[in-house]
Amino acid sequence: MADGVVGVIGGSGLYEIDGLEAVEELTLETPYGPPSDSIVRGRLGDVVMLFLPRHGRGHRLTPTAIPYRANVWAMKKLGAEWVISVSAVGSLQEDIRPGDIVVVDQFIDRTRLRPSTFFEDGVVAQVQFADPVCLSLARRLFESADEMGVRVHERGTYCCMEGPAFSTRAESHMYRQLGAHLIGMTNLPEAKLAREAEICYATLALVTDYDCWRTDEDDVRVEDILGVLKANVSKAKQIIAGAVASLPDRSSCGCPRALANALLTSKSAMPEAVLGRLGPIVERVLGSRGR
Repeated sequence: MADGVVGVIGGSGLYEIDGLEAVEELTLETPYGPPSDSIVRGRLGDVVMLFLPRHGRGHRLTPTAIPYRANVWAMKKLGAEWVISVSAVGSLQEDIRPGDIVVVDQFIDRTRLRPSTFFEDGVVAQVQFADPVCLSLARRLFESADEMGVRVHERGTYCCMEGPAFSTRAESHMYRQLGAHLIGMTNLPEAKLAREAEICYATLALVTDYDCWRTDEDDVRVEDILGVLKANVSKAKQIIAGAVASLPDRSSCGCPRALANALLTSKSAMPEAVLGRLGPIVERVLGSRGR
């Protein structure tokens, strides 16, 4: 299958992919404020691509300050059926080396200051989140990376901390004891919001360092991270281009129906103002009331 709309939320340097046609820049307003930046839209073959720099151009936003709800709402409004997150991470395991790529399959949420749901103020929904990524999309990303011959890991657990400071050594060892493979600061609540929006979501994690648990390594330095990241962004662009050329069938996963049995509030009790704010998030299950 090679048709549809794919969103890419990434960091600096991932604004588009070679071969993108009919490129335009879109500025949106959302009920949750503006997204991190304008969104670049273009076509890659039969697929519409949407690119959003998570931290804003010039890296202006801390992990906590990223407007996650605005970003995911904007992607949904523009028709995104799949969202690929591209994120720099530290490794918590010896066999996951700087320069490697990991297709994440699980998360541990250690954030504490971020809204993590669209459903509040009188409308309650509880989505299934046991498998927090779209396994079909994750598999396609792994296959694309493997076809390229890059060093890629098919699965891994991403521990998302608040930041913006890096881990203490004690924290780094604790995350390892929790079973995490990677440490990062951005992919939650992004994944939770994408599930509520019934978007297929997967993470391409770009390993830049060993965090600070490995005592025979220098402590994490921003300049070292940026050097490794630059090389990995080039790989990520090629992986994404390969993956979107043969997207998985959305009927093969439960993501497009995540809200089917998740809304707990009766329709008659839902405040009209909140439904208006939710807009495209609930339109499939509630119809025009959600506009």
